[in-house]
Amino acid sequence: MKRLQVLLMQGTGAVFIHLIGSILVRWCVGLGPYSGKGTPPMFGDYEAQRHWQEITLNLPVQEWYTNSSMNDMLYWGLDYPPLTAYHSWLCGFIAFYIEPDWVKLPTSRGTESSQHKLFMRSTVLLVDILMFFPAVFVLRLAQMRNNGKGNFLYTTSTLLTLFYPGLILIDHGHFQYNNFSLGLMIWSITAFRCERNLLGSVAFSLALNYKQMELYHALPVFFYLLGKSMKNSWSTCLKKIVELGLTVLISFAILWAPFLSDVESASTVFQRLFPLNRGLYEDKVASFWCSVAPILKIKEMFEQQAIVRLCALTTLFFSLPSSLHLLCNPSFRNFKLSLVNVSLIFFLFSYQVHEKSILIPAVSACLLYDEIPGFFISWFLYLTSFSMSPLLMKDGLTLQLFATSMIFLVLSYMCHGFSIKSIMMVSRNIGLTNKFMKRVFDNLVIKVFWLSVICSAALVVLMNVLKPPGRYPDIFPVMISTLSCTSFLLFLGVFHCFQFGNVDEDKKTN
Repeated sequence: MKRLQVLLMQGTGAVFIHLIGSILVRWCVGLGPYSGKGTPPMFGDYEAQRHWQEITLNLPVQEWYTNSSMNDMLYWGLDYPPLTAYHSWLCGFIAFYIEPDWVKLPTSRGTESSQHKLFMRSTVLLVDILMFFPAVFVLRLAQMRNNGKGNFLYTTSTLLTLFYPGLILIDHGHFQYNNFSLGLMIWSITAFRCERNLLGSVAFSLALNYKQMELYHALPVFFYLLGKSMKNSWSTCLKKIVELGLTVLISFAILWAPFLSDVESASTVFQRLFPLNRGLYEDKVASFWCSVAPILKIKEMFEQQAIVRLCALTTLFFSLPSSLHLLCNPSFRNFKLSLVNVSLIFFLFSYQVHEKSILIPAVSACLLYDEIPGFFISWFLYLTSFSMSPLLMKDGLTLQLFATSMIFLVLSYMCHGFSIKSIMMVSRNIGLTNKFMKRVFDNLVIKVFWLSVICSAALVVLMNVLKPPGRYPDIFPVMISTLSCTSFLLFLGVFHCFQFGNVDEDKKTN
């Protein structure tokens, strides 16, 4: 075991092993089924991505978001920002030269040939190789150089980020391109770490224009940059704010230029991106509102507009402590913690939440391996993958879920262990000074960890082998979402303890 640890964590070949291993796992997952496989007439996300390729390739840009005889918005209408549309056009352009029938309107609906599957899977893997992997490696390198921390920590954190099962299963199993927007987000964080704030603002604007869910990160980015600017004189502060604002506006203007010819065109795109009529949440997502639905019928108690306002106010209220703390203490450590805290709050309390949105706080948490005990990060990441198990099982990805989760847990054990020693920092951050209480707390955390792993695995097995009672057909997804939501709320408290702790240390280090 020790020799294997040395091989994986140290030496010049470690990075190469990480890359090859993570690519192999992704490709193996890609050999399995995907969202909507063989289920006409709507199919699933795989067909949605293919359909967007043919829409953007065959129709004028002004018609991409508009309902028409050739662009039925009820059949996977484009509902992501312009950068997603441009990426779909590029993929469609390449697909056309390989096999025109793959993107031929309207006869190509439901294309599922083995050759097309190979093409689609390859496009996702290519985004990983060109966008996500380099972003992870460059950020870790920048952090290692700035923090002066050891190569072992840099290597292990990179390894666990690349093998995070949630992102692998959704992008390479279910089928999406979350690695594109999350990769851009990591590039923006890297730029901020290197004090290239204008470049970071461009990268974050690109991420936000690929998937609007990157709004989950908008408050921490805003308050971090504002807090950094306010450290200067008022004239310099104002100059920096104007520069940042103009950078964001110009970035948006360039990306949205084809849709700004008239107000109606821009309004149509905006309505597609934020469809308030879709409902509070999708399926049995592990959000607060979905978890309390069995006892608190929010949808029946309030009208839709009132629910939207309730979600907005609740999300803003719970986001303010982390955001204002970051404004007053704009260290890079607090920035990373606030990214996790605020994005997790958005997932739990905002309107129109999807199961896959948990990837946003999850990948943000991957960046904390050098800040807080890896035990807690890996535990949280494992539970985020588990929270999506009903969706993954619907896609026929149960085996892939178990395999990737097991690989991740084994690697986590090799990197940081699951011992009391690995969690002692938490008891210090929450103010436990009594040795007996610290010992009780640490032992309790270890027991709860193993209990959560056993219960989550048992629920997935039961959902696969037992037929739910007729009166409660969704009992297993509800149990999974409730357990996941409860866990996320507890982790939210833990992450806040870390952000609000060691303020003096933050001021010294940044």
